[in-house]
Amino acid sequence: MNNIILNNGVEVPQVGLGVFLTGEGSGTVNAVKWALDAGYRHIDTAAVYGNEAEVGIGIAASSVPRSEIFITGKVWNDDIRNGRVREAFERTLEYLGTDYLDMYLLHWPAEGTRQAWEALEDLYFEEKVRAIGVSNFQIHHLKDLMNYGHVIPALNQVESHPLMTNQELISWCRKYDIATGAWSPLGGPRVPLLEHPVLIELGEKYGKTPAHIVLRWDIQRNVIVIPKSSHKERIEANLDVFDFQLSNHDMQRIQSLDMGLRVGPDPDNFDF
Repeated sequence: MNNIILNNGVEVPQVGLGVFLTGEGSGTVNAVKWALDAGYRHIDTAAVYGNEAEVGIGIAASSVPRSEIFITGKVWNDDIRNGRVREAFERTLEYLGTDYLDMYLLHWPAEGTRQAWEALEDLYFEEKVRAIGVSNFQIHHLKDLMNYGHVIPALNQVESHPLMTNQELISWCRKYDIATGAWSPLGGPRVPLLEHPVLIELGEKYGKTPAHIVLRWDIQRNVIVIPKSSHKERIEANLDVFDFQLSNHDMQRIQSLDMGLRVGPDPDNFDF
């Protein structure tokens, strides 16, 4: 497993398991346990997913010590808007069965971001979280935050995949030593990424699946990648990306597929 070093020196496993839409109950519990058994050491969750308790149960059911697991959590927009970040954080800790988080993010640039960021900074200075960051922030959101914040975000987790690379934002973050993470790296129902003929062709060339090609592309551009799955075989297969390397030419071919085609909402125009 590769690690990415954040701007405060904390190391993050570059490939993590996402649990968005894995639901409540045994599906999430099993996914987390399978992932940890397979070698994952990074679990990405969020309050709004409604399955933090199941993530905690899955972690407890594994044989991996908590100290070896990197847990990323996110505060939801309602708590950002209503100034309830600390309460949300304590609730997340209770559900997960832990007394600290490795990373805590503002989930979207909702109204109330300034107060919410100040609350995250307090949690960071109190050493209740090892790193703080944001998710779905555009360049102008980050500029505003950096004007009033005392801590530069360690991470910006955004939508990024070959059909919507978000490269301008990623490159801007890199200039300020803000790591980037990709959610929905393998596309989604509205974006059938893995059926793209170029990715199929490259999969045949390297003896890998189109999903492996995309995840390897992310790894080689130093992006933290969070594929989600509740299927044991797919969870295990998504780690099979460290035994080959894409050529520079093929990296550029994948990069050139960019169409600005979003899986999720536009961070400048969301209503939740």
